[in-house]
Amino acid sequence: MSNNTIYETNFHFPCQKKVYKGKVRSVYTLENDLLVMVATDRLSAFDVVMPKGIPYKGQILNQIATQMMMATKDIVPNWLRATPDPNVAVGVACEPFKIEMVIRGYLSGHAAREYKAGKRKLCGVDMPEGMKENDKFPTPIITPATKAEMGDHDEDISKEDILSKGIVSSADYALLEKYTYALFERGTEIAAERGLILVDTKYEFGKTKEGEIVLIDEIHTPDSSRYFYSEGYQERQDNNEPQKQLSKEFVRQWLIANNFQGLEGQTVPEMTDEYIESVSDRYIELYEHITGEPFVKADTTHIHDRINRNVLNYLESL
Repeated sequence: MSNNTIYETNFHFPCQKKVYKGKVRSVYTLENDLLVMVATDRLSAFDVVMPKGIPYKGQILNQIATQMMMATKDIVPNWLRATPDPNVAVGVACEPFKIEMVIRGYLSGHAAREYKAGKRKLCGVDMPEGMKENDKFPTPIITPATKAEMGDHDEDISKEDILSKGIVSSADYALLEKYTYALFERGTEIAAERGLILVDTKYEFGKTKEGEIVLIDEIHTPDSSRYFYSEGYQERQDNNEPQKQLSKEFVRQWLIANNFQGLEGQTVPEMTDEYIESVSDRYIELYEHITGEPFVKADTTHIHDRINRNVLNYLESL
């Protein structure tokens, strides 16, 4: 199965200056201020990259992110210029901000775990008393995180710390906040049209050499976002039942059940072919629900050659 996934990338594009390999994406910087971002089939959970790739995952993430960038470019400018291959996005090189703008509409995931541990403040933001897991916040809250290098953990940080440490200027942060709320509102509307609730998500931003702040990386994908099905949501809350959700949480739950949370001394459980196939199927299901379109599998017979050829063709056309 590993033959038809893209796990490692080692491309050499014309005028290539440098390569950055993140947990899931490899980013190639070219001399003409272009970035070639390759979405691999790597799967990351608890900030640990799993040892095997998931078929079609990179294509799914790239195509959802592309569609969502197109659906939000009227409210927030973004880095994207073209998608010459199902796994590739090409855009403008930016200097990324060293934080992720995490926004939460509901008490879920990390926020719920912190709340359960008795905390009522997350990243300096108050969380109301008397909430239970998956309840909706009165208004969405922004809980930023520092961006980790590969293999390190993202860490919560407050707006006050970001400003006092000079990580982001107050003027830039004000715009990041404004953009984050606007994107979450649009994402919530798009999700509602598909019978989904956008629970929480993260956005990443960068600055172009002209000084414009733009949205970068992925947006509203199952790796960066959590979705619930809206049908039956309230009933499940009233009955104290777990929510039916579309996100990577099912992978995290499988890992937790197998005694893995990315902590020192823990070993990633074995990922059988059957399990890998089931994860791939879940990602396809996520794609179809989030986009409202059937998923068309790209030919993965020679996936590295295909990506290389498509990117070269695109670059030659410029």
